[in-house]
Amino acid sequence: MIMINRPSTVLATAVLAVSLAACVSEKQNDAELKAQAKVSETDARQTALAKVPNGTIKEAELEKEHGKIIWSFDVATPDTKDITEVNVDAVTGGIVSVEHEAAK
Repeated sequence: MIMINRPSTVLATAVLAVSLAACVSEKQNDAELKAQAKVSETDARQTALAKVPNGTIKEAELEKEHGKIIWSFDVATPDTKDITEVNVDAVTGGIVSVEHEAAK
């Protein structure tokens, strides 16, 4: 076995290890959030789309924000590049917030 002990190799190995650990932690966190959510993504999507007529969901995420577990949806509408972010409480199903974001 040949051992190469270069600082760049050691650094690359450390970065890879930290990245792998972060991915495992993120998947565990996602599983924990899903276990706590009482509202399905499908039901939350319907709630979000009811707030944005003619909208299409471009991105969806389950996350914890300000102590609440929420379904966060980025909703696009025809004739604009702006996005409406709709956050739905994943426990109660109520709307937490609706924010309009200008296209970047």
